[in-house]
Amino acid sequence: MAPQRNIEAGAEAELPEYIGHYRLESRLGSGGMGEVHLARSASGLKLAVKIVHAQFAQDPEFRGRFRQEVAAARRVSGAFTAPVVDADPDAERPWMATLFIPGPTLADHVKRNGPMPAAQLRRLMAGLAEALRDIHRAGVVHRDLKPSNVLLAEDGPKVIDFGISRPKDSELRTETGKLIGTPTFMAPEQFRRPREVGPAADIFALGSVLVHAATGRGPFDSDSPYVVAYQVVHDEPDLTGVPEDLVPLVRRCLAKDPEDRPTSNELVRELRSTAASYDTQAFIPERRTGGAPDTPWPGPASGPDTEPDTGPDTGQDAEPASGPEAGPEAGQEKPARRRRPRGRTALISGALGLLMAGSLVTVMVVTDDGSASGDALARTRSAGPWETKPVSGTPAAPQCTHGTGTLFCAQPGAVVALDPSDGSVRWRRSVDGAGRLAPVLSGGLVHVATTDGRHLEVLDPSSGRTHARRDVPAQGGWRFAGDMLLLAGADGTVTGVDSASGETRWTMRAPGSSLPSLASFPGDPLAYATNTSADGASTWIIAVDPRTGAVRRRAALRGMLSPVGARDGSVFFLDLDRSTGDARAVVRYVSGSGEVRRVELPVPRQSPQAEVRGDVVHLLASGGALEAVDTAAGRRLWLLETAVSRGSAPVSDGRHVYVVAADGRLLAADARTGRLVGQTRPRLGAGSDRVAGTLAPPVLAEGRVCAGAPDGTVFAVGTSDPAAWQTS
Repeated sequence: MAPQRNIEAGAEAELPEYIGHYRLESRLGSGGMGEVHLARSASGLKLAVKIVHAQFAQDPEFRGRFRQEVAAARRVSGAFTAPVVDADPDAERPWMATLFIPGPTLADHVKRNGPMPAAQLRRLMAGLAEALRDIHRAGVVHRDLKPSNVLLAEDGPKVIDFGISRPKDSELRTETGKLIGTPTFMAPEQFRRPREVGPAADIFALGSVLVHAATGRGPFDSDSPYVVAYQVVHDEPDLTGVPEDLVPLVRRCLAKDPEDRPTSNELVRELRSTAASYDTQAFIPERRTGGAPDTPWPGPASGPDTEPDTGPDTGQDAEPASGPEAGPEAGQEKPARRRRPRGRTALISGALGLLMAGSLVTVMVVTDDGSASGDALARTRSAGPWETKPVSGTPAAPQCTHGTGTLFCAQPGAVVALDPSDGSVRWRRSVDGAGRLAPVLSGGLVHVATTDGRHLEVLDPSSGRTHARRDVPAQGGWRFAGDMLLLAGADGTVTGVDSASGETRWTMRAPGSSLPSLASFPGDPLAYATNTSADGASTWIIAVDPRTGAVRRRAALRGMLSPVGARDGSVFFLDLDRSTGDARAVVRYVSGSGEVRRVELPVPRQSPQAEVRGDVVHLLASGGALEAVDTAAGRRLWLLETAVSRGSAPVSDGRHVYVVAADGRLLAADARTGRLVGQTRPRLGAGSDRVAGTLAPPVLAEGRVCAGAPDGTVFAVGTSDPAAWQTS
């Protein structure tokens, strides 16, 4: 289908058939700054592509704003937004592509169906609170939350259009005398002190959006934006028609003083405390009396910024484009609606918009003393999948590792040893400061890092008894390599310590700057110390025998390189941009021949984590882009947008690639095609508003893949059939 053309004259009338690598199919809507088109990738993936109007593409200031929009959208790309797939803010016509999300905007839904019933309002408020929590965690303030920027997707509301969003560390500032936002949904401080707008302004907008959803109008309604501005700053909100049980919380959101408003974390906690908040029905409109029932999803299937502006940034809220060209393709079958599981996790959307429902096959019951219930143990042994909460009342994700036939897991204040076949607790020990990192098995002992970063608690793997307590450098780094502990000093020295005895075996000085970084990888007999030059143009790599300190190889390679794996005499790196830290390429250094193979990434990846399997490097970037890069073929094999806003390093067994999400889901992708083949349910728990600094990767053990979840659970599922995980 050829793209729909504008009726305007000039450059706007003849958009190209392709933008980047994406074929435009139809126009979804048009705004004051650009148009949004439905597009498809070469693999058939549906995208919403925002293309800047030609007249603004010539404005350097606007290009700066659009570049900021792309950066903000990428930072928050995840379960509650439309994930960014690709963008080119430097193109002749700047553009950004996000995943296409079927569903109407909240503005269109209310216009067509009237105010929402109370149960849907609670679900909407909980979903938007979670969305703002993720957005604010990423350091972004949206600043224009309104009904037309909320998509009602099947798996919950999505926040879109970060056109005037501002990261807290952005160098772009609001110009004096220039008002940015939509008055009906702006906070008082956006009129008074626009340079000081913070996350609390989004909470005020959330309150206004809820009033609109409940009544069809805003809390400060007027035909004049100037009257609206006065009312927002001076008058009390009109909450007539808002359900009584929501009025106190909405009123707090609409407090004049930002300090009096709840944070997004507080909103999530308060809504969680009321079971009714998590109503499980989808956003399906009520039938109208005397008329035909509505279709499940009336209105346009939207992408970012689909509403037309009524003027500059101070314009009134406007409706999205509608009509034949605004919706999905004619005759397209609507996806079947799934009923959601009841409980606290009902609002957590899955990768690519799928929410896996169901219950556990079995649940391991563990008593306070660490013993397992006999009946539960018998059921678990026969069933295969298992889960356990090894430390009672600790809502924090266990961080686990596997060795000598045992799963060792650290949680705040405790270390446990589990049987990987059934999850039964072999021993549990209290360790002050545990839980910072997964334990490490080295020299026949279990080493546990404490939260102060200065000590290692050394335990006997069979009993958990304390063997020793060792210091590590506070101003340096450390890394285990085989049976050795390597310590990096601020003076540039690297020291090898026997993991079993604690005796120092050797010391050497690394070339380059003062503090080297240390790396080691399973199955590789060498360890690596790296140093990047002050200008980021080159990186020294020194390969050493960890047992003796003997230098085996030494090389200076181009770029700011971070090692991610080693296989068969090759070391694999990510080449990072010095200013942003984004990965630009995968680099393979073949130490025997000195050959360097470089594979450029099609799109720079923010905060990537990686692992190596054979010739292939698997990367998971912030925002959920999971991809496989073949260093032998010199190309990317596949890309999967998982919609995981924060995830662990990937792990592969050759058949599947596994990733743990921050909400406790375990995802599996086909290692050959990149297709998502399975995921478990979320396990958030009562501490879901707290985020672990480090997400431990999944652990492969005895035909199972094991992971820790934020509710304190350790669980395992079989690797043979991830499609069956939806019941785990």
